[in-house]
Amino acid sequence: MTQEYLVEEYDELEPVEWDELENEEESAFIASVIRKSDKPEENEASLDEMERLADTAGIAILGRYTQKRTQPERSSYFGKGFLEELSAKMLQAGAQLLIVNDELSPIQARNIEKSYHIKVIDRTEVILTIFHKHAQTKEAKLQVKLAELQYQLPRLKRLWGHFDKERGSVRATGGSASRGMGEKQIEIDKRLIHQQIRKISTAIDQITQHKETQRKQREASKKICLVGYTNAGKSTLFNRLTDAGVLVEDRLFATLDSTSRQLKLSTGAPAVISDTVGFIANLPHHLVASFRATLMEAVDADLLLHVVDIADPRHEYYIQQVNEVLKSIGAEDIPQLLVLNKNDLIDDRMKTIMKRYYKDAIAISAVQDTGIDELLVKIETVLMDNRSYNLHLPYSQTALVSRLHDVGIIESEDYQEDGIHLKVTLPAMDKYLIEEYIVPDEQ
Repeated sequence: MTQEYLVEEYDELEPVEWDELENEEESAFIASVIRKSDKPEENEASLDEMERLADTAGIAILGRYTQKRTQPERSSYFGKGFLEELSAKMLQAGAQLLIVNDELSPIQARNIEKSYHIKVIDRTEVILTIFHKHAQTKEAKLQVKLAELQYQLPRLKRLWGHFDKERGSVRATGGSASRGMGEKQIEIDKRLIHQQIRKISTAIDQITQHKETQRKQREASKKICLVGYTNAGKSTLFNRLTDAGVLVEDRLFATLDSTSRQLKLSTGAPAVISDTVGFIANLPHHLVASFRATLMEAVDADLLLHVVDIADPRHEYYIQQVNEVLKSIGAEDIPQLLVLNKNDLIDDRMKTIMKRYYKDAIAISAVQDTGIDELLVKIETVLMDNRSYNLHLPYSQTALVSRLHDVGIIESEDYQEDGIHLKVTLPAMDKYLIEEYIVPDEQ
């Protein structure tokens, strides 16, 4: 079965729950458990991020609530009194949803809905809703669909409860009231979902193999990959470097697909740069696994450009979270260049601190187009292991001088009686061209 056939076959497999969530105007409360070890400022920042995720998913937040606990309650995540009070407040405010800033177990979600009559979704479900809305290409849609099915599988009993409750009145208009689907139907659906997961995984494997073939075809090219926390400005930088015209939005997860373009280096050496999906804290493992075809760009890179929103007070935490995801996909040992973006949004004092703290990083503003030339020089230095050499060539090697203009950067060129004196910056792989003409530093 061809890749195209497999991809086309699943164009119609849109899980009902995700369509419902994105087509309705939703309002919600956000709730979170605060553990004793948690720092107050980190909790606030995490809730702010959850609110931004909800906004990106099209959900209006009417209130935020927290409960201090040693650990979440095993059966219902929050305590009984907290949930009873929350249920009353949601009814009073007209909030349709409760968003929990964590991933709930199927039992926890089911108990909250059954015992307290609260429609609840968790952080993972909100992220999947955003992914569902933003997936543009067939590859991204397949990856999102796989993640949705893997999330839904252990939650089928709860999802069928939603289906009966929300659609029952519609069925009832045709005659008798709707009845529950029952355990037998759930088992059938489990088998169907397992089959879909296998087939979609096969389609994604074929995409992965196709990308692997493409990578082998451009093996001579150096591969650069942009990584970073979501909304750090990767796509804006990608456009600056390549004039690619990739969609840029001030929203989380605006980019889901990996986009690759040629990057022009001053040495003329072939290089390919790729933009990737943004990372986020506590990204579910199955979601990372679903996007392996996209994340392979990072695993296969010669250099990672780790883009950081330096104006965000939590940038250190975000750097840590990105590095954890890179480690989880086996990309922790790939050379990495820290790119401190949005440098135009910080004051001079912060810039001084930044230079001291991130000594090897490059500060840029992708929006203002500042620092890009310095970044390109740094990319070439790291990627090509560029080094500067003083050369003394005889006039019989004018052809070599011409070649050096193509593969390196000529810093000075002086034609004297005893020959041609050059200062050139050259990738380490091209050093063999000039070894016999290098002037030692002591001279």
